[in-house]
Amino acid sequence: MKPKEIFNIFSKNKLKAEPKERKKITIDYREKNCLVPSELRRQGMDIEFRELKVGDYIVGDVVIERKTVSDFLSSMINRRLIKQLEELQQYNNKLLIIEGIDERELYKDENPAGTRVNANAIRGFLLSIALRHKVPFIFTKNTEDTAKYISVLSRKSEGEVSLNAKKKSLNAKEQLQFIIESFPGIGPKTAKKLLEEFKTIKNIMNASAEALKKIIGKKAEVIIGLVEKDY
Repeated sequence: MKPKEIFNIFSKNKLKAEPKERKKITIDYREKNCLVPSELRRQGMDIEFRELKVGDYIVGDVVIERKTVSDFLSSMINRRLIKQLEELQQYNNKLLIIEGIDERELYKDENPAGTRVNANAIRGFLLSIALRHKVPFIFTKNTEDTAKYISVLSRKSEGEVSLNAKKKSLNAKEQLQFIIESFPGIGPKTAKKLLEEFKTIKNIMNASAEALKKIIGKKAEVIIGLVEKDY
C-alpha cells in the first residue's frame, strides 16, 4: 500500500496567490465616444457604462469629472462647470481631470468659440476650484495618461459610492440668472444687476444700447453683439 503524501509546510514551493478581483470602473455612457474607456480596456480594466447623474467616472469611492482643455475653458466661460462642481459636493472624494495639456495650450488667448480668455482669469478660476469648491484637480497629457491615472486610482481607492446622486435643480430666479450668465464676460453680479433692473430676459434683450451701458458699461456690447449676430 502506497503511503499517503504528507504536505510539507516548510516546502519552498509557494502556493499561488489568488488573483485580486479587479475593481469595476463605472463610466457615464456619454464618454463612449472618447478614447479613455478603450484605453482602460486595453490596460485590462473592468469597465461598465451607466447613466451617471454626476461625474463621468466612478472609481471605488471617488467620483471624477473629466474635461479636455477646450471643454474646461468653454465650461468655465458659460459657468456649466460651476454647477458640476456644486453637484460633486455630494461626495466625500471627488477629482477633476483636465486632459490634453500636451495637445492644447491652457493659457491660449482664445477659446474654441473665439472669445479671448485672460490667463490670470484662468488661474483665478483654478484657485477657486481648489480653495472655494474644495475639489482637487490634476492635468493629464492625453487620453492615455488619463486612463493610467484612473487605473492607478482603481488600485488605491477603497469602498464604493452610491450611484443615486442628484442633479442640482435651479429655482426660477437661478434659471434666469444662469441664462444671462451664459453670455461671455457676464458673471453672477452683472447678471443679477440686469435682472433687478429689467426684471425679465425679454426686457434685457429688447433694451437699448444706452440703457444697457448705463447698468453694465462696456459689457453691454457683448450682449448687443450676440443678440444681433447671425447664426
